Amino acid sequence: MDSTEARLDRIRGPVEPRTHNARTIAALTSNPGCARRAIMDAAGVDKQRLATHLGFPAPAGQSQFAIGRGNAFEAQVKASGCAELLRLLRDHLGLPIPEASYDNLDDVGGNTSREVRHARTRALLARAAASGEDAGTMFDHPLLRLQVGGRPVYLEPDLIAFQLRDRFHVVEIKSFSVIDGQADGDKVAAAVIQSAVYVLALRELLAELGIGPGSVADEVVLVCPENFANQPTAALLDVRRQMTVLRRQLSRLRRIDALLEALPADLTFDLEPGRDGVARRPPGAVAGSVRAVDARYAPECLASCEMCFFCRHEAGGSTAALGRASREDLGGIEHVSTVLQLARGAAQPAGDQAEAAQLLRTAARLREECLGEAV
Repeated sequence: MDSTEARLDRIRGPVEPRTHNARTIAALTSNPGCARRAIMDAAGVDKQRLATHLGFPAPAGQSQFAIGRGNAFEAQVKASGCAELLRLLRDHLGLPIPEASYDNLDDVGGNTSREVRHARTRALLARAAASGEDAGTMFDHPLLRLQVGGRPVYLEPDLIAFQLRDRFHVVEIKSFSVIDGQADGDKVAAAVIQSAVYVLALRELLAELGIGPGSVADEVVLVCPENFANQPTAALLDVRRQMTVLRRQLSRLRRIDALLEALPADLTFDLEPGRDGVARRPPGAVAGSVRAVDARYAPECLASCEMCFFCRHEAGGSTAALGRASREDLGGIEHVSTVLQLARGAAQPAGDQAEAAQLLRTAARLREECLGEAV
């Protein structure tokens, strides 16, 4: 075990690590400057439990009802050897065959090891790419791998469908409904970003095999229930724009070992649970450890991070809590109190604050004039 792994184990404590997935990677890349989330996700920290212990629980993550509904719909779509899914793939990918081979990669001969499953996925995808037969191949729950912050992360898409004379296609199965041809925009956007993570990971795996990125389609197949029944329908969604953003954000993530170098050697988020599972470590001590890692809070964190309420409370009085756009407009001034003093002319601006101070005074004057006329 290398020193990075040992430090991450110490930070997490003696509990099972939470694993990265496409959802967490999408959230992490939406705020790549947050060292706190990067460290917690790399260590596999249970952020929801940590936030609850600190007194700032957040309603993040899927409900058990939504997870159960999603599993049931996925099982329905894949029933009878994916017969229903194959029908949808024929319609949307033009598969010219009556049947397709099917490989379930949930385990390999009963072995559920990630390394074994990933190796089997590589072997099967390489064989499919080299085959010249006019047939279609479906891989159920293949295990891909992506570098995030300099560390490998395993990812498991719902399915990869392959049209041999063309390209691989990522298939994502979601349980939210498409009603009269329309679906919830936020849910579709989240599904597209997660699918882009899978496409990028699949292209990296094939690149290791000497296969170019053109062998993976830019469009993913999104399967959802239609209207108020559970009858599945499918649509092709272009993920090129999301992949461009994803690559840029991943490149901005600092390596985990570099982040660890700046942190205390004895840092830990261990809650010290007893035999009954109840945390025994005082919340104040845990909060001190959390504050030792820099965060970059933004209002967008409320929709994607379990630590959002703790970080928002910590960021109170700072311009960061107003959002990235406001902070940029204010020229990077750190505190709201400084902004108000500059707007009132009660403080002398520093050299790099002169332009922002002038704009603030102008805005304050216009506000007073408008309020005066309103009165």
